[in-house]
Amino acid sequence: MPTESPALKQVLETFTTAGDLYEQLENSRVRCYACGHRCVIFDGLDGICRVRFNRGGKLMVPHGYVGALQLDPVEKKPFFHALPGSLAMSFGMLGCDYHCGYCQNWVTSQALRDPNAVSPPHRLTPEEFVGLALDHDARIVTSTYNEPLITSEWAVEIFKVARQAGLKTSYVSNGNGTPQVLAYIKPWVDLYKVDLKSFQDRNYRKLGGVLNNVLDTIQRLHAMGFWLEIVTLIVPGFNDSNEELRDIARFLVQVSPDIPWHVTAFRQDYKMTDPENTSAGTLLRAAGIGKAEGLNFVYAGNLPGRAGDWENTKCPGCGELLIERYGFRIRSMRVKDGACPKCLRQIPGVWD
Repeated sequence: MPTESPALKQVLETFTTAGDLYEQLENSRVRCYACGHRCVIFDGLDGICRVRFNRGGKLMVPHGYVGALQLDPVEKKPFFHALPGSLAMSFGMLGCDYHCGYCQNWVTSQALRDPNAVSPPHRLTPEEFVGLALDHDARIVTSTYNEPLITSEWAVEIFKVARQAGLKTSYVSNGNGTPQVLAYIKPWVDLYKVDLKSFQDRNYRKLGGVLNNVLDTIQRLHAMGFWLEIVTLIVPGFNDSNEELRDIARFLVQVSPDIPWHVTAFRQDYKMTDPENTSAGTLLRAAGIGKAEGLNFVYAGNLPGRAGDWENTKCPGCGELLIERYGFRIRSMRVKDGACPKCLRQIPGVWD
């Protein structure tokens, strides 16, 4: 089984600080609460994520660097109901608590599992990062490209500075959370996107997770008042049956029919090159199922121009076109004071 580069591991250990999200146990063990694995970690060992580790009964966590840095449209995250047309300064660290075979960010997320994944850390302070965001007219900062939950202490440091500068803050996450980590980030995170990868526990276990952890996190995020959007990457033969898509939609409706659900197309990547790329027809079928089950905002993404009206936001009351999109571009924006200009129905989201 491939192992990480010892040199990278040693370098990353210099970019650490004592964590907050853990409890001390007997015999110098610790229990980590950053993700749903809730690892019990013995002295000298790492958690499942490989970047949170126990040294002398103290949990050390990632700190003081970025492994990826990019300026993105907020629609790419994707958030469709949060400051449409805005830019998001996005950063990632290294490591993940899952090992998805189709990971699109595997160079950062799998850096300590796969010797082919090389993304060296670059030292950066919160002030420097926020300065970059402001210099590039970003209105949002985002923790993404690896699993943000496992680097929450560092994200909170950055987000505290970002909030002082008037920026919105966001997580792009697999949703494998705990009550402890959600309470920890709640004062500092405005927007939260969850990848709901399947509605079959056996599929989640193939990826390194547990379905119920993600469902619980989604329910908690909504109840706690985060702005929440959900993405399901449709993978042929993995999660594309009508039954599974219907189960996902029904679950989301039960939480709130106003949660935006994005169904997006799989493209062959990383270790998963057997399934065909997802067709536009499959996305349209999935979007139709979501709408039929009662979701007010369903989007078919990442196939620009091939999803028809499923790229746009319409008022669920009168059907008025509110936001017209082509891919990540906003063609028109008609939400005014958070409402439909025609029938005055409030449209949930984070607007100007």
